[in-house]
Amino acid sequence: MTHQKKFIIFLLSGICLIGTGQSYGQNAAKTRRFIPSTRNAEAVVTEKTLSRCVDFLCDSLCDSRATGTPGAVEAAMWIQRQMREEGMETFSLSFPAKPDSSVIGHNVIGLSSGWQKGPERRYIIVGAHFDNIPTINGKTHPGADSNASGVAALLNLAHMLKSMKTLGKTYKTSVLFVAFDAKDLSMAGSRALMSTIEKGLLTDPETGLAITKERIVAMVNLDILGSTLAPLKSGRPDYMLMLSGGRFVAQLNSCNNTNPRLKMDLCFDYYGSAGFTRIFYNRIGDQKVFLDAGIPAVLFTSGITMKTNKEDDIPSSLDYSVLKKRVWLIYHWLDRLM
Repeated sequence: MTHQKKFIIFLLSGICLIGTGQSYGQNAAKTRRFIPSTRNAEAVVTEKTLSRCVDFLCDSLCDSRATGTPGAVEAAMWIQRQMREEGMETFSLSFPAKPDSSVIGHNVIGLSSGWQKGPERRYIIVGAHFDNIPTINGKTHPGADSNASGVAALLNLAHMLKSMKTLGKTYKTSVLFVAFDAKDLSMAGSRALMSTIEKGLLTDPETGLAITKERIVAMVNLDILGSTLAPLKSGRPDYMLMLSGGRFVAQLNSCNNTNPRLKMDLCFDYYGSAGFTRIFYNRIGDQKVFLDAGIPAVLFTSGITMKTNKEDDIPSSLDYSVLKKRVWLIYHWLDRLM
């Protein structure tokens, strides 16, 4: 073989290698583009996915969702079906809603597992009560903001986690999504769950081990989250309150400030009132039960309005575009905790 032929063969081989390198580089770039980011999670939450949840829970089929009524049972069964569609192990916890009473409440629980296993596994509880005050003198209380909005946020957060897992993201911490019943009966649902935990009777369906309170990193309560009728500042409907006793403030601010699609107007007390902050954070709301047990707890809310617990607390009174942003921000914050 002549030197000239050898040079041509070498040159062609080099061209082939260069082409292969370019193809590899292009494929690697494509792979990098599909590494899941939080934008992928945001994409699955829309005004429609949120309003669909609120509409069902406010439908006459659920009839105000008062604890112990057929409407509340219908709501609980529907929530459990939604959790199962998100690939979660689900179970229910039934309990007497009142002492010496035949009224029975039903918490619905779904487990989104993290990769941590065995006794080292840690949990975050994300909860929202689905019950509401009963129909009185034939007047129905739909409870769109209180608290179908919180349940809609809960189910969409679960959907975000599932979508990210499908794309290949892994989470260290497991999440217990809990739809509480009987919040309006002295928080009987959250008390029943906490009692079950303290007795060592709440077990992880995947590991078979008891979920003790020492293994719960935080409890996150979503309660009244869909309205823009009580803004912190005039002209800023994109607001949210987080009551946490000073915990997690830096993390939430960081998530909010670094995401150009968010930048919401945040407040870390109840409209600047120390007294109302103590009432809403330490005395009422399902987070109180967990606080009393020594578990760090957070309340996300958009505040009580003139429609709360009224007949006109209806789905059309909510601002779903702002509710979507609130859900996005809560997800980004949870993503850092997990």
